[in-house]
Amino acid sequence: MPSIRVRVDAEGHLHMVTARPDRHFRCSPVCTAMWIALRNKDGDVSAAARRLAALWGSDVENTRADLDIWIGELRDAGLVRDEPCASASCPCSVPARPPL
Repeated sequence: MPSIRVRVDAEGHLHMVTARPDRHFRCSPVCTAMWIALRNKDGDVSAAARRLAALWGSDVENTRADLDIWIGELRDAGLVRDEPCASASCPCSVPARPPL
């Protein structure tokens, strides 16, 4: 997995730059919130979806579906990878693990 530099600009857009190959990705403020939730929940997609749904006053299943779509885009771009959950009680088998 390439090294990634991440920053959030004043408008709330997430910028991710990979070192090799040198690529730049710019995400919306909604995706910035998703990234932050994933990082705060140590890559646990279900926990991130619950947190975002509570913050946004939205349905957890719809929030999870939106999160899964975005994670798929990040995975396709090589910005996240799947890893098995550390907890045996975790309902997910392969949470997204955003790099630092």
